[in-house]
Amino acid sequence: MATEPVSVRALADATPAARDRYADLLRVLSLGVVVLGHWLMAVVVVSDDGAREVGNLLAVVPALQVLTWVLQIMPVFFFVGGFAHALSYRSLARRAPGRSVYADFLRARLQRLLRPTMVFLLVWAALALVIQAAGGGDGLTGVALRLVTQPLWFIGIYLAMVAFTPPLLRLHERHGWAVFGALVAAAVAVDTARFAAGLPYAEFLNFAFVWLAIHQLGFLRADGRITRPGVLAAVGLVAAAALVALGPYPFSMVGMPGEKVSNMAPPTVALLAHGLWLIGAAEALRGPGTRLAGRARVWRGVIAANGIAMTAFLWHLTALLAVYGVLLGAGAALPEPASGAWWAQTPVRLAAAAVVGTVLVAVFRRFERPATPATPATTTGTGTGGPVAAAGITLCLLGVLGISMVGYDDLLEGKSATLIAIPVTAPAALAAALVGWLLVERAGRAGRASRRTARPSLSDRAGARVPWHRASPRCRQSPMAPCA
Repeated sequence: MATEPVSVRALADATPAARDRYADLLRVLSLGVVVLGHWLMAVVVVSDDGAREVGNLLAVVPALQVLTWVLQIMPVFFFVGGFAHALSYRSLARRAPGRSVYADFLRARLQRLLRPTMVFLLVWAALALVIQAAGGGDGLTGVALRLVTQPLWFIGIYLAMVAFTPPLLRLHERHGWAVFGALVAAAVAVDTARFAAGLPYAEFLNFAFVWLAIHQLGFLRADGRITRPGVLAAVGLVAAAALVALGPYPFSMVGMPGEKVSNMAPPTVALLAHGLWLIGAAEALRGPGTRLAGRARVWRGVIAANGIAMTAFLWHLTALLAVYGVLLGAGAALPEPASGAWWAQTPVRLAAAAVVGTVLVAVFRRFERPATPATPATTTGTGTGGPVAAAGITLCLLGVLGISMVGYDDLLEGKSATLIAIPVTAPAALAAALVGWLLVERAGRAGRASRRTARPSLSDRAGARVPWHRASPRCRQSPMAPCA
């Protein structure tokens, strides 16, 4: 049965008073900061041999790296993700007591994530094949084919967080803060093995330990157990400053070209401390943030932005690179990065990227809407499909991370990169991601089929437009996916 579109105003008017709107606001703001940061950081520079390359503004002007201590906002996004995942999984479990809801949980959480991601990967793979088959792909074009996939590491990490939510949530319900402490201790042990013992490949473990520790804080928020956010912020800030000043950690909280150690890839304990400071600060501002999100115009903006957030994130670098491509193709003189002329041109460049990005979102946003409303599990479902879903999300995780590392440049020549000691090529990674996505969809199909003949409720029709928001009174807090 076709779903009926519901306006943003109608969704806003149907929002339950008890919904945690501040969490939704944090999600929008964090992704917005990431997009704006990438648009500002990407600059075209001239190398020593006269070739034009895409560089990083923070490397050109190292003094600006201090901004990463505020603008490296991804820990906040993953923190809010943990909060949402805890509420979503518990809701599914309550409605289907005595059976596994793992497959239903994965599909409900990932439907709006995987469809637009797979479309993005396929579109760029096709473009790369056409460009390289025609003899192109050199210079800035090759750089673009490599850069557009780099932000996909975020998707891979998010997939891991969703996959590990059920077991880590059970541990959280038994041990509370001790689980977070164990993950922090594991991250410290990994950095010790990396820097003190030189243990090869040990650092890759912190892709799990650091980000899952941040995610675990979201579980604690869901239970109202972060009661002193100011202390959390202070401890995190002091720890991050001490680690950077005394340890082997760089000052920047994002990766810098050519640096031997990055706080981001793989993540370090310094980045974990930075995350604590940002999360504590965000929670300390919860009161005024909640009042801001409660304003009608602000809340409607949050709903609209959340409805296109993943599409905008996936295509934002494409938009910026398109602007640079047009400027260079037209023979425009690009000013020296960080010069007065460069800063004067920045608003125009950002506006142009926003226009191109808006067009891309208009074209591809349809894939962010699930083909069917991602309704929660019911007691009529079979509860099977957990192993298939686990295999699917594992393949998706490895595939997306692999593509983010290897890129689409030299696609026809079999370029490879090392993913956790395993060489991976772009075609192999893409195939793994696609097969994994199909397995996740298949795992949740039985429960979906059993509900297909049911008439969609108002909340289901609303979910088809902006699936993370449901008009049902039961949907009170979860900010990023259908809740029950």
